[in-house]
Amino acid sequence: MSEHYVLPLGLTAVSRVTTVAQGVFAPGHLGELTALMSFELVDAVLEETGSVQRRLRDLPSRVGVYFLLAMCLFPEVGYQLVWQKLTAGLAGLSFATPTAKALRDLRRRVGSTPMRRLCDVLCGPLAQPRTPGVRFGPYRTVSFDGCGSLKAPDTARNRAWLGSPGHGGYPLLELMTLVETGTRALIGAVFGPTSQGERGYARRLLHLLKPDMLVLWDMGFDGNDFLAQVTATGAQVLGRLRSTRRLPVLVQLADGSYLSAIGTVRVRIIEAQITVTCAGGTAFSGSYRLATTLTDARRYPAAALVGLYHQRWGATRSRTRLSELPDRRLDLMSTA
Repeated sequence: MSEHYVLPLGLTAVSRVTTVAQGVFAPGHLGELTALMSFELVDAVLEETGSVQRRLRDLPSRVGVYFLLAMCLFPEVGYQLVWQKLTAGLAGLSFATPTAKALRDLRRRVGSTPMRRLCDVLCGPLAQPRTPGVRFGPYRTVSFDGCGSLKAPDTARNRAWLGSPGHGGYPLLELMTLVETGTRALIGAVFGPTSQGERGYARRLLHLLKPDMLVLWDMGFDGNDFLAQVTATGAQVLGRLRSTRRLPVLVQLADGSYLSAIGTVRVRIIEAQITVTCAGGTAFSGSYRLATTLTDARRYPAAALVGLYHQRWGATRSRTRLSELPDRRLDLMSTA
C-alpha cells in the first residue's frame, strides 16, 4: 500500500510503501512496530498457544492480537476508536467495521495466553556491547520499579481478586517491573493484588537476573532475605537504604564510604546529598544512604556510584488508569 504526501511548493514529496496483509487480515498492522511484531511471529505464538481461530471470520485471531496491542498504545479511548486508529491507513482496502461488542468478543476470544507468550518472546535487554549509558564497568545496569496505585474497574471479579479498598474506591493493582535503565527496555513484569507487596513481586523476577547485571533499586528492597536472594543470582546491587535502618561500621574507607553487613551479605555504605530536578524545574534535595555489593572503593569510587544511582530515575512507570475507560469494563483476573 503506497502513501503519498502533497507538500507545499519548494519541498519534496515523499512516497513509501507499507506492506499489509490481504483480506480480513489487513487490519492486523501497527505501522513501524509491525517490524518488531511481525505477522510470522504473531502467527507462531497463536499456533503455539492453541489460539488460532477454528474458522476464518471477519476478525481473525491475528487481527485480535494487533488490536489488543493497539489498545495499549491508545488507552484513553474505547474499542471502536482504537479500531479506527488501527485501520486509519487502510484507505481503499475492504475490511470489517465491527461493533464494540464484536471487538469485546474478539478480545475475549484471543485471551491472555498468547499476549503473555508474546511478551515473553519480546521482553529482554536491548543494549548492544557499545550502546552508551547502559553499563557500569563490566555490568549492565537494570532496575526494579513498582507502582501500587493502578486503578482497576470496579467489578465483582476484580474485587474478589484484588480486594475492596475502603471509602468506595476502585480496586488497586500492584505492578512490578525489571527494566534495563539505559534503554528502558522491559525485561520482565508481574502484577496482582497490592497485599503481596513490592518485594514479593520482585522475587518473581529474580530468575531474570544475570551475573553481569547491576541492580538499582529504591527504598524498601533492602530486606536481609531479599538481598541474599538477589546476590545468590550472581548480580550486584546498588540501592537506597531506609532512613530508619542502622548498620555497623566495620571498616572506614578513604572515599568516605564504609564496609558493613546486611544479614549475611557484605556491603559498602555510601552517604550522599542528592538533588533531583523535576521536569517543571522544581528541585529538591535529600540525604541518601546507598548500599552496594561493589565493595572495592578503588575500582568503584563513591562519587561514581552516586552519579550512577541517578540512572534509576530514568526507568519509566506505566500508570494507566483503567478505571477511566468506561467502555472497556473488564475483569483483570482473565489477563493476569
